[in-house]
Amino acid sequence: MGMYARFGDPFSALQVFEGTPMRNSASWNAAVSCCVRSGLFSEAAGLFREMQSRGLKANGFVVAAILSACSQSAEMAGRGAQIHGLICKTGLMRDVFVGTALLHLYGSCGLVADVERLFPEIPEKNVVSWTAFIAALSKNGHPERAMRAFQLMRGGGTVANENSFATAVSVCSVLEDEGLGLEVLAQVVVSGCEASVSVGNSLITLFGRLGKTENAEFIFWRMRKRDKITWNSIISVFSHDGFCEEALGLFRRMRRSADVRADSTTLCSLISSCQSAICLKWGRALHALVFKDGLGMFVPVANTLVNMYSMCGSHEDSELLFDDMPERDLISWNCMMASHLTSGKDGDVLNLLSRMIQARIEVNHVTLASALSACSCPEALRNGRAVHALVTQAGLQENLLVGNALVTMYGKCESMAEARRVFTALPDPDVISWNALLGGLAENKQTQEAMELFNAMRRAGAKVNHITMTNALGAFSSSRDLALFGVPLHGLIISAGFESDNSVRNSVLTVYSKGGDLRSSSLIFDGLEPPKTLVSWNVMIFARAHHGLGEDALKLFMEVLRGGLAADQFTLSGGLAACSSLALLQEGQQLHGLIVKLGFDSILHVANATIDMYGKCGKMDDALKLLGAADRRCRQTWNILLSSYARHGRFHEARAAFRDMLESGQRPDQVTFVSLLSACSHGGLVEEGLSYFSSMASQFGVPQGIEHCVCVVDLLGRAGRLEEAERFVEEMPVAPNDLIWRSLLSSSRIFGELGVGRRAAQRLLERDPMDDSAYVLLSNVYASSGSWGDAEKVRAHMESIRLRKKPACSWIRVKNSVNVFGIDDRAHPQGDKIRAKLEEILATVKDAGYVADTRFVFHDTDEEQKEHSLWVHSEKLALAFGLLTMPQGSTITVFKNLRVCGDCHLVFKLVSGALGREIVLRDSYRFHHFAGGTCSCSDYW
Repeated sequence: MGMYARFGDPFSALQVFEGTPMRNSASWNAAVSCCVRSGLFSEAAGLFREMQSRGLKANGFVVAAILSACSQSAEMAGRGAQIHGLICKTGLMRDVFVGTALLHLYGSCGLVADVERLFPEIPEKNVVSWTAFIAALSKNGHPERAMRAFQLMRGGGTVANENSFATAVSVCSVLEDEGLGLEVLAQVVVSGCEASVSVGNSLITLFGRLGKTENAEFIFWRMRKRDKITWNSIISVFSHDGFCEEALGLFRRMRRSADVRADSTTLCSLISSCQSAICLKWGRALHALVFKDGLGMFVPVANTLVNMYSMCGSHEDSELLFDDMPERDLISWNCMMASHLTSGKDGDVLNLLSRMIQARIEVNHVTLASALSACSCPEALRNGRAVHALVTQAGLQENLLVGNALVTMYGKCESMAEARRVFTALPDPDVISWNALLGGLAENKQTQEAMELFNAMRRAGAKVNHITMTNALGAFSSSRDLALFGVPLHGLIISAGFESDNSVRNSVLTVYSKGGDLRSSSLIFDGLEPPKTLVSWNVMIFARAHHGLGEDALKLFMEVLRGGLAADQFTLSGGLAACSSLALLQEGQQLHGLIVKLGFDSILHVANATIDMYGKCGKMDDALKLLGAADRRCRQTWNILLSSYARHGRFHEARAAFRDMLESGQRPDQVTFVSLLSACSHGGLVEEGLSYFSSMASQFGVPQGIEHCVCVVDLLGRAGRLEEAERFVEEMPVAPNDLIWRSLLSSSRIFGELGVGRRAAQRLLERDPMDDSAYVLLSNVYASSGSWGDAEKVRAHMESIRLRKKPACSWIRVKNSVNVFGIDDRAHPQGDKIRAKLEEILATVKDAGYVADTRFVFHDTDEEQKEHSLWVHSEKLALAFGLLTMPQGSTITVFKNLRVCGDCHLVFKLVSGALGREIVLRDSYRFHHFAGGTCSCSDYW
């Protein structure tokens, strides 16, 4: 029987045992040991029970063997306690082998308290029992206690062997303590155990964990003997650190070795190293090898391949492989969900979750966290709540990963009240939890709440990191935010040493840029160590485009291209924003061509920026061509469409687009209503605009902000309902700002309402005594009501404080040249021809019934002088130049930096009818499309 057992033939050994007529205790003990060594745990248990029923005494080796079977077999794990009782009854606890086996058993079952209670009961502890005790503590998440036990063993005089050293080194790996690891290594060398394969394997793993690849490689090449674990360990080290080719080189050497054969662990490590596009060819070669070696059926290998294709951006291959898998485990589904998330297929992530539920596959915290990540916009809030219900059903609401994902999801879905409730319910929120809530508040522009949370986080003792600082900075978007919060937080960032982090530096740069402090942002940008990242360039481009410095933004954009940096989607969007602010159609069209060439036209926010550019450059038809199907447009696309319609005077189309937006399932937001109210304001749709304003909060849950109130004041003011506008300002839900008073003052000028104008100007100048527009508008109010003396006093006061009004200018692009004109401008090289053309235009429009509207002259002069001053307005000069230089049939497009006056508007209308020319005029408010003697604004602007 012993011979058969040694040669690995347990069934022949058992046949001999069954055929032995006279069996004693030794025979039974040998049979039980043979079954355990051969993995026949059920047979061993049956023999052991029969042996006990016959009254035969088991020796320590057999009991230890049975305990070993209990620790290796899930079916027998519950019998360990019964055997422990037998051990205590028979006095075998004194046997060191039995005690050690019990330690292994309780350690494998995670019963740390039993391990710690049992260990002192072993009377004669040797190195094996100490090693079992240390391994049990380490395996069950107590590495510090395991290391203290190792030190106690050494201090008590027990000499460590290869296994105990290997276990101690593994503990150092878990602790990632380099100093402690080197200390153990010194003891290994002194004891002469450095040649041990198990110790060498542990050292390779330790140095790999510490990122000391060179040290791990040094240990590997010094080892005289290497087993499969050795090769797998060193390959894993190189794979983990991203050294794909080095890992593959080791794999080639391993395959040439006669002693070892690659297994699924080897290939999983190698495949994991091929997680970039440049390594995809190696990943495909390994995929072929997997099938050649017959490992393709191993689920862990297939999972690693799915993940590899996803990380390399080959999402179609990832999905094909997943669909072809004959067997899948939970990791398979989670890997595929992660792949869909990476490729932006949020809908497919939720479809996979649905398939799992239908197939009754049990989900875990990773599954649900991925599903929550797929619900990352307000339109997905309903799905997010459904996943939240699944979280509650699975009892995972207190799981930190899931809880953090819930906070993030509700933040992205603009449901901060729910995000706060989830955060408050977390039993022990970590820094990721705090950052998720802070990021949600920042993203939803709840600046005050974000800073209160930031301070609460610090008071709670949560350790802030660079993400905390980045999220906090993301809450600031105005000059007020910069002054109140941004500058102090910048000081804290410097004192805490976070300024060296790239993301924090770029966030600081963004805050100063958004706050309008372009001088400070330039100083910060210039002070960045070269090479500056593309993110930094993008921030600068956007800031200048946003603050009206489109020319500077385009110069920075060209510097990026000339500097050899590969422009990304954000760079191109910034360039489009610059073209939009300057209304540079040709440059915008060139950028559009570059976007298509680089393949960025399918990216949503780039497509939206392109649509916006065409809308702001007067090419509404081109903007409409780029729109996708209504049911596939996001909210931002709808908002851009509404804004463009409003800007071009297409009020009925804006109204219809809003209805289509609602029918498509998109929920309007603050920006939607700004565009909608603006369209109503410019179209004279007063009652409809007021109806939209009142429905914001009650019907759509959108809070009424200051920007909406400005639109309502403008809506009422343009309609001449100034008393009603004043009452609205007094009763509106937010405090009035300068835009409110400026709008009221502008309407007072149109209708000559002196009292309202004075009150609005007073409030405006209280806020900013150096506001040139307030003085100019007040002077014009006086002039339009005939109070010429008061008008002159205002102008005299402006001169006394050296305040000048913003000069009016207009420009027109002919071929590649931009021609700029001021009032009564005589500096143009073709000035004489332009004057002559103006005389022709005057004669033409007089024949069409033109009479100069001198109400738009705000100086007390005679009628002839008033008519002359009207006729040399900058937009009329630009129109004359356009008629001189542009061929018949082409559209003349004129741009003006201020609002067009009523007399110029009339002239443009008459010219379009008399000469049969299409004319587009973009002033500071909107586009006017003139054709056939009419304007798109229906004379209401």
